[in-house]
Amino acid sequence: MNLMRSAIFHALLSILCCTVLYGQQQSENTAKAIPEPAAVQVVELKGDAGGKRFDGIGAVNGGGATSVLLKDYPEPQRSQILDLVYKPMFGASVSALLVEIPGDGNSTQGSMPSHMHTRNDLNYSRGYTWWIMQEAKKRNPDMTLDGAAWSAPGWVGKGNFWSQDTADYYVNWLQGLRSVYGLEFDAIGCRNEKGVDYEFPKMLRASLDANGFNKVQIHAFDNWPANKFDFVKDMVADDKLRDAIGIISAHTLLKIPPSPEVRDMAAKMNKPIWNTEEHIYLKGFDCAISIVKGFNENYIQSGATRIVNWYDIAGVYPMEPYSEDPSMLLARSPWSGNYEVREALWGYAHYGQFTKVGWQYLNGGCGDLTGGGSYVTLKSPGDDYSVIIETKDATAPQQIRFQIGGGLSAKELCVWRSNATEQFVKQVGVTPVNGVFTLTLDPNSIYSLSTTTGQQKGSFDNIPPAKSFPFPYYETFDEYSDPKAYGYLPRYTADIAEVFEIVDRPDQKGKCLRQVISEHPNSWAPEYMPYTVLGDDQWTDYEVSADVYLNPGDSAGVMGRVNNVGPGFRSIPKGYWLALDDNGQCSLVLIKGLGLNKKKPEGDAEQQALIKAGKAGDDSKGGEKVLGTVQVPDIGPNQWHNLKLRFEGTTITGLVDDKPILTVTDNVYHRGMAGLRAGGGKKELSTPYFDNLLIKGLSDPIPQPSSGLPGQSPIYSTSTPTNPSYR
Repeated sequence: MNLMRSAIFHALLSILCCTVLYGQQQSENTAKAIPEPAAVQVVELKGDAGGKRFDGIGAVNGGGATSVLLKDYPEPQRSQILDLVYKPMFGASVSALLVEIPGDGNSTQGSMPSHMHTRNDLNYSRGYTWWIMQEAKKRNPDMTLDGAAWSAPGWVGKGNFWSQDTADYYVNWLQGLRSVYGLEFDAIGCRNEKGVDYEFPKMLRASLDANGFNKVQIHAFDNWPANKFDFVKDMVADDKLRDAIGIISAHTLLKIPPSPEVRDMAAKMNKPIWNTEEHIYLKGFDCAISIVKGFNENYIQSGATRIVNWYDIAGVYPMEPYSEDPSMLLARSPWSGNYEVREALWGYAHYGQFTKVGWQYLNGGCGDLTGGGSYVTLKSPGDDYSVIIETKDATAPQQIRFQIGGGLSAKELCVWRSNATEQFVKQVGVTPVNGVFTLTLDPNSIYSLSTTTGQQKGSFDNIPPAKSFPFPYYETFDEYSDPKAYGYLPRYTADIAEVFEIVDRPDQKGKCLRQVISEHPNSWAPEYMPYTVLGDDQWTDYEVSADVYLNPGDSAGVMGRVNNVGPGFRSIPKGYWLALDDNGQCSLVLIKGLGLNKKKPEGDAEQQALIKAGKAGDDSKGGEKVLGTVQVPDIGPNQWHNLKLRFEGTTITGLVDDKPILTVTDNVYHRGMAGLRAGGGKKELSTPYFDNLLIKGLSDPIPQPSSGLPGQSPIYSTSTPTNPSYR
């Protein structure tokens, strides 16, 4: 009896010491006094309790050209960024990656080049998506790969996406991923946020099986409105649909979770539920803790076993839509090598460094905290386990006591914590005494506890300071002697609609840039004409010029003072452009985007403030306004001509072959980036060539052509085949 009393006394003493130790450590990091904890919440963890398979957490790369500037970073910064996102036990350490299968059309920030611009075209070196997947899997071979199309080339299904063309298009893409890059998809979606078609997954399943992709699961249907799970009841009645769809998936489950009936039907069909795009549009630590809360609640409330957020790395210009808040890392200054880790990254780390795909959510180990917050417990195939806790909604400290049952390790647990003051900091570990330990949890904090080891807060010293875009800037494109090594994309251009690729000049005198899409893609978002941008949205007085080669029926131009590229679902810019068509008609055009959004006027707050101050004109009505038109002699197709836009205060001048042909006064926009645009002309879409892109001050001499910085290197091997032999 005395021995029993002694054991009980020592157990209680250990629990008290653990609680006091946490209270002391937490009080040191708390700026103000916190009320006393409420009653202890008891959670019993049993290793044999069973539970659903954990399919990973991660992010989307794509849904817009979200990382277009990342490819242009010099080493070692480019590898550092990739390490911080994808390397296990280092930074975010995500375990699941969903990519956009590029389709030539705008899908939020911009567009990415397809592997099949036309039905008879096939090229597995275009764009940077292959490279992103290679780099991610190189760092973490256990990472799952998944994807879907937002847009597709216009030839696919002749505008009907739900077609055999699309199934074949997907299979061709997977064949390139396998044969050229040695990678395999674990799953594939039908299409991002574009409705439902019951015959398509059946068609796709048959095509995948016939071409050796039996292991690739299909998830469907990846929509976000309130009716997004209506298809599930039809899966019960349609055995072919049920057999084709391996995973029930949708977006934004935090806003509209599946009903109990849907969860019950999924369980009876033995189909997991995945969240294939969650949205956390917040700043600072609020973003980080909301990511963890989102991951927890997606499982607790929806039964989702894999959750990916849109999006991972913000390699986009600051003036593009969603250029910061969703991402975990900002990579928008490749010319300086500067990048910025957001607090959001450490929210991912609280999951990514403590779990692996194939672990198990423990029944009885996941739920809500009585004092506000949530927790989940995940167990390895062995006896290791991790507990991930967030207290975003708590208003006071609270205690939670874990009772550890059989089948779970009895060893010490490491403890990592984040709060608004400091993120991802290792705390003193805890060792269960007689299978029990207690924690005091601060409000608005994240905790990860685990019997695994090796976690670290990865970082790199001497990140270069940010610099402005190099000015003046002169791009001749001749440096890209092997365009496919660069994904056919030059440094720093961001295609907003359609695709501008490095090609041979039509006169074979070096390289140039060409808009290569001749028919409107089947786009996820409504589109404007094809255009690409680069530079600094703070530029005011400058001139931008380029040599332009027009094919018969083409029109093209240069853009300036571009300060907006649309809200993310429409790509109409704000700025000016000088247009020239193949019969010599030249126009200077003001583009006012969509105009003022009366429901969300804060998006135009800066412009409205300038209007009130008399420093800008009114763009509230949107649309285009032709400021001047002139007929230029001696212009025809299959000729090179130089177009130039010059900005000096409110005076805007258009020049052709260095001769001023249009001068107007306009005060709507006073600053913005440069760009190139292809028009419609007499065609559906023009495919002109551009060369010798020059951006400089009004009186500056022509600089030397730009060249790669030390450490800037191609993203693909020069030996990578464009088209594998099986085709």
